[in-house]
Order: sequence, then C-alpha cells, then structure tokens
Amino acid sequence: MRLEPDRTAVVVVDMQNGFCHPEGSLYAPGSETVIEPIGELVERAREAGVQVIFTRDVHPPEQFDDAHYYDEFEQWGEHVLEDSWEAEIVDELAVEDDDYVVQKHTYDAFYNTELEGWLTARGIHDLVICGTLANVCVLHTGGSAGVRDFRPIMIDDCIGAIEDEHHEYALEHADWLFGEVESSENITFA
Repeated sequence: MRLEPDRTAVVVVDMQNGFCHPEGSLYAPGSETVIEPIGELVERAREAGVQVIFTRDVHPPEQFDDAHYYDEFEQWGEHVLEDSWEAEIVDELAVEDDDYVVQKHTYDAFYNTELEGWLTARGIHDLVICGTLANVCVLHTGGSAGVRDFRPIMIDDCIGAIEDEHHEYALEHADWLFGEVESSENITFA
C-alpha cells in the first residue's frame, strides 16, 4: 500500500505508561509488545516526511464525579490521571517537536478535540492507525475517522490488546465496517 506523505498521518493511540508498562494500572502485555513495531513504523514515517500524531488518554480525577451514565472509572478504575506518570507516552516512543499530541478524555480521539480541524487544515486524508487497545480507543478512533470521511488504515501488527480475541474482533470489525487493515511491512510512504 503506497501512501502520499503530504496527505497521510500516522496516529499512535494511547501508548502510555498506564497501558504499556508493567507497573501501569491497566497494563496489557499486548500493548507492550507493539512498542517496537510502532517505533519502526513511526521512524519510517518521519523519514518520509509523514506527520506523526500521538493521542494521550488523560483524566482529571473529578472527570466522572457528575456522570449521568458514561463513567470510565467505574468500568476500569482510576487510570491515566492528569499529570501522572501513567498518562505519559512510553519513553521508547519519544514525542518530537514536529509531532502533534492530542489530549483526549474518552475512547475517541476526535470527540471534543481539535483533531478533525487540524487534519483538514493540513489536507491530511489517510490515517495510519496503531496503538492500544484494539477494541477500545483504537477501534473508536478509527471508526470516528471513517464517519468523518478520513481513510483509516489499521496496522494489525502495531495494535495492542488485552486478549487475542479482542484484537481479532476489532480488526475484523474495522475492515468490514469503516476502514482497511494492513501490516506495517506493506505500508510505503512515497
């Protein structure tokens, strides 16, 4: 799959200590496993002049105090709290000055963020999506991209999950409903 560098962004979803480091409160070994292949993909993208975007799932401690229904702390417990070590991107995937960082408060990187406008203003249409968790933030971000008429390309070997079945479900769902699934080795930026 050949992608035009000036129309493409690599979106790295939530590769944070809380999810990827063994001491994180929501650590999933599958998330740690994809750090290296994501790093390789990001490096190739940067070399080709492709924009790199990192999302950070960040929660103020009081975010869900007045929740009517949507309460991630009830589902997952407190995690990636604002200004915490857990909320930081893992050291192995260092954010560079030219990278764009999206701070989000839900599973969807487009919800109540400036991501859509930022991409549109730069003429970016193709989104190479990787990160964690496959069936949560990666799936919701990819689906949200698709309904906004971006082209979400889910990179199967660069997406972490808690269980193999979650990974399989998310990618099958994405491929069927709103995007494409590809391996990192088949992606070319040219």
